[in-house]
Amino acid sequence: MPVITNIEDLRVLAQQRVPRMFYDYVDSGSWTESTYRANEADFHPIKLRQRVAINMDNRSTASTLVGLAVAMPVALAPVGLTGMQHADGEILAARAAKKFGVPFTLSTMSICSIEDVAAGTDNHPFWFQVYVIRDRDFMARLIERARAAHCSALVLTLDLQIMGQRHKDLKNGLSAPPKLTLPNILNMTRKPRWALGMLGTHRRGFGNVVGHVKGVDDMSSLTQWSAQQFDPTLNWNDVAWIKKLWGGKLILKGIQDPEDARLAVSAGADAVIVSNHGGRQLDGAESSISALPRIVAAVGKDIEVHMDGGVRSGQDVLKARALGARGVYIGRAYTYGLGALGEAGVTKALEIIHKELDLTMAFCGRTDINLVDNSILLPGTFASN
Repeated sequence: MPVITNIEDLRVLAQQRVPRMFYDYVDSGSWTESTYRANEADFHPIKLRQRVAINMDNRSTASTLVGLAVAMPVALAPVGLTGMQHADGEILAARAAKKFGVPFTLSTMSICSIEDVAAGTDNHPFWFQVYVIRDRDFMARLIERARAAHCSALVLTLDLQIMGQRHKDLKNGLSAPPKLTLPNILNMTRKPRWALGMLGTHRRGFGNVVGHVKGVDDMSSLTQWSAQQFDPTLNWNDVAWIKKLWGGKLILKGIQDPEDARLAVSAGADAVIVSNHGGRQLDGAESSISALPRIVAAVGKDIEVHMDGGVRSGQDVLKARALGARGVYIGRAYTYGLGALGEAGVTKALEIIHKELDLTMAFCGRTDINLVDNSILLPGTFASN
């Protein structure tokens, strides 16, 4: 076992242990992947101000996200097919998040169901992500299932009305369960740890959908149903309907433009997530960290602004916090850990990010994450409001 010191170490190990089609599903973007790469790269030019001779004792990274106390301002982002990175992956990731003291967000397109995650975490509250789909009756029932499972916030994804083209998924024939083509079979035979884990679980389909929609009883019927269900007519009236139906904390994901952020405030959202879907939708869109300051300037006093996209370290978390993000989401970072080492790998990813966040905050002369602002950044190296 190699010594793991950063998220990149987990990524390399995950690439070795997870079948190619599922590793590529996480580690890819749409079309040329320029936005996917920019999400990570655009953190690098932002420089930190090192301070010295300041008392660094009694540091705290504790904060709150939509009223929830958290050990650090980080949440696990919704990631589809997490249960194909590692057997029972959503349950394992939720357990790690629970123990660490940060929120876990379950995707509608998860392998483990809402009920599976609730049972696997002893009914510990988690967040649930939904899309606007044509079958409004199913949506309503899905939201009621989330309420019954004690989900404490609903994350509504707004940037998936239509699906961006991801070349690797098409070339790999991505599906769940996987298409047993000869190349995929040969690749899976080289991943014995993954294969043994999947043989030991019955959770290999989309647990939130199969068996919960009339006529969708297996993966072939699910493919036909899902291809028709993402709703291109999504508008702000749908957001209002979901808010009224849910009645609890509502977070809107996929905001990149200040005008949309102001509309989110008008819709009564509790938070927005500055996000370009990890570079998996509109290739050529602005990176999340570059868009963040304008969103904060437009609505930061009226609503919590969160962000995701490209976060691979605690330093990235600190930079986003300095630019006004109340919270930061990690998706690929924790799924690398999951694919590499299961629950222990998710915990390791959180430990790495927390340690980097804590030490970097101290080097910048701060001992409380809630007192961090853009004064810790070197002028001229970050986008202004």
